[in-house]
Amino acid sequence: MESMIGLLVGVPLLGAAVLLCGGRRLDRSGHWVGTLLAAVSFAIGAALFASMLGESAGSRAMHSKLFSWVPVEGFQADVAFQLDQLSMTFVLLITGVGTLIHLYSVGYMEHDPARRRFFGYLNLFLAAMLLLVLADNYLLLYVGWEGVGLASYLLIGFWQHKPTAATAAKKAFIVNRVGDAGLAIAIFLMFTTFGSFAFAPVLSSAGDASEGKLTAIGLMLLLAACGKSAQVPLQSWLGDAMEGPTPVSALIHAATMVTAGVYLITRSGAIFNGAPDAQLVVVVVGGVTLLFGAIVGCAKDDIKKALAGSTMSQIGYMILAAGLGPIGYAFAIMHLVTHGFFKAGLFLGAGSVMHGMNDEVDMRRYGGLRKYMPVTFVTFGLGYLAIIGFPGLSGFFSKDQIIEAAFAKGGTEGWILGAVTLLGAAITAYYMTRVMLMTFFGEERWRQAPTPSPAEPDVEPAAETRGEHAEPHPHESPKVMTIPMIVLAFGSVFAGGIFKAGESFVNWLEPVTAFEHGHSPVSASAVTAATVVSLVIGVGAAWFQYGRKPVPVVAPRGNLLTRAARRDLLQDDFNHVVLVSGGTHLTRSLVYVDHKVVDGAVNGTAATFGGLSGRLRRLQNGFARSYAVSMFGGAAVLIAATLLMRAV
Repeated sequence: MESMIGLLVGVPLLGAAVLLCGGRRLDRSGHWVGTLLAAVSFAIGAALFASMLGESAGSRAMHSKLFSWVPVEGFQADVAFQLDQLSMTFVLLITGVGTLIHLYSVGYMEHDPARRRFFGYLNLFLAAMLLLVLADNYLLLYVGWEGVGLASYLLIGFWQHKPTAATAAKKAFIVNRVGDAGLAIAIFLMFTTFGSFAFAPVLSSAGDASEGKLTAIGLMLLLAACGKSAQVPLQSWLGDAMEGPTPVSALIHAATMVTAGVYLITRSGAIFNGAPDAQLVVVVVGGVTLLFGAIVGCAKDDIKKALAGSTMSQIGYMILAAGLGPIGYAFAIMHLVTHGFFKAGLFLGAGSVMHGMNDEVDMRRYGGLRKYMPVTFVTFGLGYLAIIGFPGLSGFFSKDQIIEAAFAKGGTEGWILGAVTLLGAAITAYYMTRVMLMTFFGEERWRQAPTPSPAEPDVEPAAETRGEHAEPHPHESPKVMTIPMIVLAFGSVFAGGIFKAGESFVNWLEPVTAFEHGHSPVSASAVTAATVVSLVIGVGAAWFQYGRKPVPVVAPRGNLLTRAARRDLLQDDFNHVVLVSGGTHLTRSLVYVDHKVVDGAVNGTAATFGGLSGRLRRLQNGFARSYAVSMFGGAAVLIAATLLMRAV
């Protein structure tokens, strides 16, 4: 079975090559080719998973080496794959949810003239993400890491004829380069510390390295994770990434790109376990981002940007759990998988709403859509209940485990983290209830006043516009779009309960991630009760504000926090002042120093010697009388000097 591991990456990579290089002859069938190859990759993953289940827990890991990549003395890099319980979890999520998104895209992109190219990019995305999670060393992981960055750039900017889409793609690419630099530095440090960058020698030797070196490596890995997973302070690209087609948002936010950082930290658990300071920073970053994204999601009227803030917040939960070490690794991945189901379903549901609303994204132009889009309403509603942690649904089980693990950290830190996670749960219930009420309930607002002007400072412009905004005629999406939504809805409902039963998911991952029971000062039943109370408070607050009275078509100005949240809590303003303006002034200062000091010194030296040589040149004028006078003068000076020396 080991020989089949390479096919997981090879099949979608072949699809990308065929679709991108096959020419227009594939325009009519390319979308089905891309979808079929994604499904084949999932089938291979399912076969490998079945083979794994037939082995004992400690013997399930598979290894496959394709060839030596860089075979030189003292530096060995292989193209080799490692398939264990952790990577298998990601393989099934990436290929399974990815295939559903491919199928959905067949209908969503039906009228796009560049549909074949779009599916080629989707296949490339899957191949890069699979390479990332299957690599058996950090250098090959880095190749997949960069491949995901390239594919996201191509997909976010797919409609590059829109300046906003082109700008968003460049922004995502540049911000991620900062994180990528952190991963590169971490790999350098690994090689100088351990003499290798393969998982086995690095992670097995982590306990022998000094805490300082492990902390440095851990912080660089965290920087990389912040870039890919849109965590503070590298989160600014995620909201703008909504400029891409909606299936791209589902793929990036649910199953692929933003989960890469969680995978990196969990895979590198041995390094973080030996660096408590780095672990603390991971927890702080996750906690801050958890609240940051949730607050941003509360103020967005663009349905996709509200879900983008939600993604940022939910990934914050996962990063926080990963920072807890063996107490939280398994729960971080468990929430990652359940989130893959309900967040993909929510984004595809948003795309279905947009499909029926002439690409309108402003929720203030929605209202009452449940009777026009019953399938979308039910599937989106189940995803909504899952993400807010409604008892019995997937999000309840996975998020509840993270909240318990936060309290189990112990001491003051445990109480603070527990309070943060509960507050995040309440805010999540608020903003997601707001989305549900503004979209599917209340009066029909699309025939009312026009959309607010994008020039209004506190109202974000529409994220996705493919045509002119005539009056919408809401209708249900075709089956090719609703079937993936229904499948994802089943995952949103049942996946968490299956994972929780008998601690099956924890037991599955334990040979790779290890697991420790924390000693929580709060009982599990008390945590569950507090989580449910937080949910009720959030839902009630949203109902009080948006369910009891009509929603204005034009957003009110709001208080200071609301206006800041509409501007992504001023993250772009901060970046502009500190990085853009600061960088501009720094560059101008360096240019001044270069011109006046560096070039001045060089040019001044050249001018000095040039002037001196010009004056000396005047002595060589070619006239014999001048030379005779010079000789006479020189002789006179010598005679005078000789006589003076004798006299002395």
